[in-house]
Amino acid sequence: MRSFNDGAEDGLEALESLDPSQIQSFSDLLVAMRKTAFGGRRLGEAFEILKTMINDPDCFVVMTLSGAMTIAKMGKIICTMIDRGMIQAVVSTGALIAHGMSEAVGQTHYKYHPSMSDVDLFNKGYNRVYDTLEMELNLNHVELVSRETLDRLDPDQPLSSELITRELGRTLADKFEGPGVLKSAFLKKVPVYIPAFTDSELGLDMSIWAMGKHRKAVATETGGTDGQNIWNSLRQHQPAFNPFLDLNSYTENLLGAKRLAIFTIGGGVPRNWAQQTPPYIEILNLRLDTEIKPPRFQYGVRICPEPDYWGGLSGCTYQEGMSWGKFIPQEEGGQFAEVLSDATVVWPLLLMGLLDDDKQKSKDT
Repeated sequence: MRSFNDGAEDGLEALESLDPSQIQSFSDLLVAMRKTAFGGRRLGEAFEILKTMINDPDCFVVMTLSGAMTIAKMGKIICTMIDRGMIQAVVSTGALIAHGMSEAVGQTHYKYHPSMSDVDLFNKGYNRVYDTLEMELNLNHVELVSRETLDRLDPDQPLSSELITRELGRTLADKFEGPGVLKSAFLKKVPVYIPAFTDSELGLDMSIWAMGKHRKAVATETGGTDGQNIWNSLRQHQPAFNPFLDLNSYTENLLGAKRLAIFTIGGGVPRNWAQQTPPYIEILNLRLDTEIKPPRFQYGVRICPEPDYWGGLSGCTYQEGMSWGKFIPQEEGGQFAEVLSDATVVWPLLLMGLLDDDKQKSKDT
């Protein structure tokens, strides 16, 4: 025989109709959305967890970035989160950082017009990223900053993405007035890691910089201009880049934190690399007979339009990640939210909500 329970008897949370007359700010809107349904509820829940992790003074927050977020003009959102102390480490694709440097050195991105063919774009020096154009001239300006920065470094010194991004940030802070992701990170002492460093304009710039250091010697060695001979000689001159410096620096940061949180835009290598520290320590304990506590994430918010069954999350859902020991289960205090949406739509809303909430706290104090 069926029973007809009231939800309150079973401890269920009641939903509430969103009342526009009660909404005075972005923060109010997002809080109210948490008691609605579908994507709105997911966004509201993400906001609540973001507030919790950012307002926890003992929480080390990692932001992972993939997709063309800086060319999509989200760069100042990243800067604001760093400047406001919301983020303690950044893990990103190299392309996102390179496009962000275009803005930081005063260059412009343009809206793509469908009347232009991609062949025409190539011939005119425009690189298309969906509906936006990055001029090749922009990247040439970025290369000048990269070269000036790298020239301060010893080409035989072991380098890492953390060291290079910090020095690029130093150059931006010293010589450019406008905002920039790496500039903000440098000024706030927030490390920036690029796990797939060679998959970017910055990686290409660095490789060519190392070759350029030996260019005169190469011309003498090859004795001509044959392309293959020159390449064979140039390719021997590589930067002393060691990605394990990044891996262990990042791990040290996580091991030193009381609590951990991760805020992810998209997926890709940044997300998975940032989440692999708990398994790394688990394996270390198993194989080297050590007893180091794996640093698992207690909070997590992901914004990504892809559902998990497409296989493109490069790090899976938070629930699945628990099977790898990457996250603290909900029954032990873990709090996680996943918003299946375009980050350029919902990320600005979340940030404005956080800023509104911060303003309200300032008034209350």
